[in-house]
Amino acid sequence: MTKWLASVQSLAEAQTLISCLPDILDLKNPSQGALGALSVHDVETIVQWLDGRCLTSATVGDLPMKAPVIAEAITAMASTGVDYVKVGLFADKNLQNCLSELKTTLAKLKTPTIAVVFADQETELDLSRIKQAGFDGVMVDTATKDGSRLFDHWSEQQLRTFVSRAHELNMLCGLAGALAIDDITLLQPFNADYLGFRSALCDKRQRTQALQLSLAMRIADKVQSEISLAS
Repeated sequence: MTKWLASVQSLAEAQTLISCLPDILDLKNPSQGALGALSVHDVETIVQWLDGRCLTSATVGDLPMKAPVIAEAITAMASTGVDYVKVGLFADKNLQNCLSELKTTLAKLKTPTIAVVFADQETELDLSRIKQAGFDGVMVDTATKDGSRLFDHWSEQQLRTFVSRAHELNMLCGLAGALAIDDITLLQPFNADYLGFRSALCDKRQRTQALQLSLAMRIADKVQSEISLAS
């Protein structure tokens, strides 16, 4: 059963969704890149306000592939009480070494971590390497937020293979990347654990604009409708 994730950029946006909370409320700063991070204080405030009414995740920012930098950011964000910490794995010559060096930090961390890979970046990175590094889940997104969508970069078969391989490795699996409401019907049969939305929740699909409750309600209704049809 595929659930849904909504990204919010503030406590006010989170409160906007109180009548329509997603399965995962994702905390990020879209004005600061693909995985722009909110401050630890802001994340902690939102988590405390939410008080367990749904799961939460938080990004650590578009960081360089340097293990000490990422380890510090993961540890700090995990201290907020979020349910998942999301880490971008960007195309970089040091990516493989970075993964190896993160193993110690991830092994000690109690908060599950989700690796984010990017459909619009070329990397020779097998999901097994991500699993071996200690990540509990993986999602695919787009790094360049120029209006291009997930389907502009990966085919349906690539997405099916990605989800299947992640599940073979017992990893949580998510799909994102400027998804639209109409994509839900197409993606539901792939059996990803969740679909991630930000631009589809904002006026004119501008991800840095304020979230609209009416658009979130449409996404929630569509997801529930597809779940009902599949059952």
